[in-house]
Amino acid sequence: MSARILFSFAHPDDETFTGAGVACMCAEAGAELTLVTATRGQAGKRGDPPVCTPDELPATRERELRAAVEILGIHRLYLLDYEDTKLSQAEPDRIRAELAGFIRRHRPHVVVTFDPNGLTGHPDHVAISRFTSDAIQAAADARWETEVPPHRVTRVLWTPSIPPWEFARDPDLARRPGIDVLIDVGPWRDRKIAALRAHRTQHLAVDRCWFDKPDVDRLLSVEAYRQAWGPPLPETPIRIKKIKKGSDPFLLIFSE
Repeated sequence: MSARILFSFAHPDDETFTGAGVACMCAEAGAELTLVTATRGQAGKRGDPPVCTPDELPATRERELRAAVEILGIHRLYLLDYEDTKLSQAEPDRIRAELAGFIRRHRPHVVVTFDPNGLTGHPDHVAISRFTSDAIQAAADARWETEVPPHRVTRVLWTPSIPPWEFARDPDLARRPGIDVLIDVGPWRDRKIAALRAHRTQHLAVDRCWFDKPDVDRLLSVEAYRQAWGPPLPETPIRIKKIKKGSDPFLLIFSE
């Protein structure tokens, strides 16, 4: 059985900041990956010097996202058209229906999204976490009638208790609460770098969070998640070094 994973985030570059190595690892193991990005990041930075004009930013960020998705091996992208910084104002019925529709159509075993605090507290991150949780429940409820049968997600993973670019400050991440899955993504470091570099308009944040850090090699080699719900993990944190092709998705599709 091929594992199916759906990533649900707010902006272009969220997918790379929070799990580029995991996406590469899973894609190479044969998992089917879907990414939903709720906005085009039209309120973001344009780079210094600017990569584009303000009017060109949404289209530029879309091209950057598509380039990163190709690098990471994500099979399909749904880029929605909600307004950057105003995602919390989205009509709940509309975004619930959209997200639940993707879940029912692609039937992921695992959904990955922001934790309820949005990792950094960004209101769009908080909003997509809330909307995704709402949609996961709706997708499993047959009373929300659509042409696609209901689907119950097996496991939901959140971004961890600290930003990934701060991991190197903690000498023992395994002892930190909120780190439930700890993943060695060193073999995919070069592709993670390429995906980060693909978001050219965001190079100031990319450099500040990653490449300007003295411990950048360690930062690029480890990723982590917090389990929101799902079958109990055999231990916490579960340490992942590789994925076996065709491994049981109900065991998080990860194995030592």
